[in-house]
Amino acid sequence: MNDARAHLHVSGLVQGVGYRYFAIRKANTFGIRGFARNLVDGGVEVVAEGERGLIQEFISELRRGPISAHVTDIRIDWENPTFEFEGFQGL
Repeated sequence: MNDARAHLHVSGLVQGVGYRYFAIRKANTFGIRGFARNLVDGGVEVVAEGERGLIQEFISELRRGPISAHVTDIRIDWENPTFEFEGFQGL
């Protein structure tokens, strides 16, 4: 298995529009572990662990977001997986 970890900073209109719940639903679809949480700068932080190809598909979905969101940028830092997560949570 080609496990990876992506640490994401999502910018745009992504708070108060169901973006974290969208991320949780999509992460569960792809079997991604990690979390999504709001940041004080108005963005959303996402940490995703799983198979690299599935994480890339997950990121493609995050670029679209729910219909009420408007994603302007996603900064991605690829890291080594830590295997610390059991599932995917909204924090």
